[in-house]
Amino acid sequence: MKTYEKSQEALANLTPEQFRVTQQNGTERPGTGEYLNNKEPGIYVDLITGEPLFASSDKYESGCGWPSFTKPIEPAHMNELRDETHGMVRVEVRSTHGNSHLGHVFTDGPPDHGGLRYCINSASLRFVHRDAMEDEGYGDYIDQVEDI
Repeated sequence: MKTYEKSQEALANLTPEQFRVTQQNGTERPGTGEYLNNKEPGIYVDLITGEPLFASSDKYESGCGWPSFTKPIEPAHMNELRDETHGMVRVEVRSTHGNSHLGHVFTDGPPDHGGLRYCINSASLRFVHRDAMEDEGYGDYIDQVEDI
C-alpha cells in the first residue's frame, strides 16, 4: 500500500502561488489555472503528497473558471470542512494526508452525475497522464480514466 506524506522537501519546491493556495487557503484567479482546459486522460493528485484525488473522466466544463470534477477518485483522500470565510458558508475540500487546501465542493454539479461540483485550484494539483500512471504507481486507477 502506497503511503502519502507531507514533507519539508515538497513544501520547499512549491512556487509562491502553490504555497499560497495549498498552505494558506488561497484561491487562484478564475480562468488562470494550468489544468482548467486540460483534456488529456489521466488523474490529478495532491501536489505535495501525491494522493490520488480526481480522474479526468470525472472532469467537466462548469464555466466557473476553475477545474471542476463530479466526484473524487478516492474519497478517503479528501476531507470536507465547513468554511465560513468571505461572508458565505461553503464546504472546503482538503487532501487527507497533506492537509492541502484544494478548493470547495458545491451542490450545483451535473444532476446525472450526483449533483456535486468539486471546484479545485490547479495550483494544488499535479496531473499524471494515463501513459505514466503505471510507472508512477497509479496503475490501480487506470480503469477510471477514459479513452480519448
